[in-house]
Amino acid sequence: MQTNNVGLLFNTQKPEAIKLAAKLYAWGRESGINFMLPPHEASALSIPEIPDNIWKQEVEFAVILGGDGTFLRAARYTFGYPIPLYGINLGRLGFLATGDPKSAKEDITSILAKNYTLQQRHLLKGLVWRGERVVYELHALNDLVISKGNLARVIDLEVKVGDQILSLFLADGLILSTPTGSTAYALSAGGPIVPPHVPCMLLAPICAHTLYARPVVLGENDRAYVTPKGDNRNLILTQDGQLCYELLPDDHLEAMLDPDMRINIIQLKDRSYYDLLREKLRWGFNGITDGGD
Repeated sequence: MQTNNVGLLFNTQKPEAIKLAAKLYAWGRESGINFMLPPHEASALSIPEIPDNIWKQEVEFAVILGGDGTFLRAARYTFGYPIPLYGINLGRLGFLATGDPKSAKEDITSILAKNYTLQQRHLLKGLVWRGERVVYELHALNDLVISKGNLARVIDLEVKVGDQILSLFLADGLILSTPTGSTAYALSAGGPIVPPHVPCMLLAPICAHTLYARPVVLGENDRAYVTPKGDNRNLILTQDGQLCYELLPDDHLEAMLDPDMRINIIQLKDRSYYDLLREKLRWGFNGITDGGD
């Protein structure tokens, strides 16, 4: 049953996000749309808050106001709940937050009318092993990254796929990415762009110190085991570019596509993933038109 309960998440550090959230909240009260705000967002608008557990159970879908970073935080907030997410871009590129703030009301009305499709996005699952026990269990929509700390030095990372050695990367670090993350940090490291429906995991070394080191695409059921070698002090593991975890000597990372958990992203029916790529990467914006010389 449709309830018109719409979650509203936004970057509380962006004045334009707060302004748009207030505008949408007021519009919702006039239009019979029940915008629900969890505690952090509600405090920014000085309105009654909805406890986190109730919010996650009752919203029909969530609208996110901000850039891709805000979208990643929202995805992490909703991990484990089948809440469709729609991002309205107030940031820069907007590969995840794709909506235009100028058409926010129209987009929300279309979603309430079920005029959309759902894209299921794969998540990375990472386990940090310390001896025989798991000290961190992480999920990432974009990527997990092992990198050096504050010292300007390369690190040795042995990578196995299953029980087979793939390579020993001598690099500044290693990106383990989902297809969604292939247009993020992994793209900057020379990785391929992978459509989000393709089930795979990408490995991309960062500033490799060897000419033969290249990004690798692993299969849906592959498990990657990354073990730092040599001087492995002061290493960190970063989750979606936002949360950091210290890696101690002899820690190692096990990473895979999560077989059970997905993130549902709302895609309006008049726009495809390839339309988005062409727009954001400015393919075809060189003055050459279809059929031209």
